[in-house]
Amino acid sequence: MRLFVAVYPPPEAVDHLTTQVARLRTGAAAAAGINVRLADPAQAHVTLAFLGDVEADRLVDVESSLGLAAEWSRDARAATPRLRLAGGGTFGQGRFTVLWVDLRGEVEALVVLARLVRSRLRNAKLPHDDKPFRPHLTIARPGDRIPPEDVAADVETLHGYQGPAWPATEMVLMRSHPGPNPTYDRLAAWPL
Repeated sequence: MRLFVAVYPPPEAVDHLTTQVARLRTGAAAAAGINVRLADPAQAHVTLAFLGDVEADRLVDVESSLGLAAEWSRDARAATPRLRLAGGGTFGQGRFTVLWVDLRGEVEALVVLARLVRSRLRNAKLPHDDKPFRPHLTIARPGDRIPPEDVAADVETLHGYQGPAWPATEMVLMRSHPGPNPTYDRLAAWPL
C-alpha cells in the first residue's frame, strides 16, 4: 500500500483557493486546454509525511505510530492550530516545475506534528520520506508547458493571496493509487 499522512483544509478554504487559481496564468492556460496539471481541489491536502509503499501487515504499526504522534501533539498545545492558505512559490524547474500555495498562521504546530509523526515512524522502523518538511499545498504542475515568466507572474500574484483562516482539526492516513488520475482512500484519522 502506498501511504501518506496529511491535513486537509476545509472546503471553504479550498473553494477560495480554487477561485484564485482560476485567475492565475496557469489557470488561464488550463482553461485554454494546456495540460498544466492543475491539482484536483477535491484532493487538496498538506502532506505531513510520505511513507511510500508499506506492507499491509504493517498497517497496525503505522496507525499506532500516528495515534501516538497526534496524542503528543495535542498534549503539547492549548488549542487546535489555526492556519490559512496564503503566499506561494515553486519547487523544481523546467519540466519539473511545481506551483504551490504556502501555509500561514500557527504553522509551527504543523512543523512539530510532522516531526512527531516522522519520529514515531522511524521508531517503528517504518518507511518515510526524510526530506525537510515544508508545509505547502500543491496547486499545479505546469512543468515547461507554459513560459517560465508566466509561472513567475503567478508566484508574484500568490504573494498577495490570503485565504480564510481555518482550524486544523484532524490528521489523516491516506492510501494513494498513482496514475494519470490519482485517487486516494481515507484509512484512518486522529483529532488534533
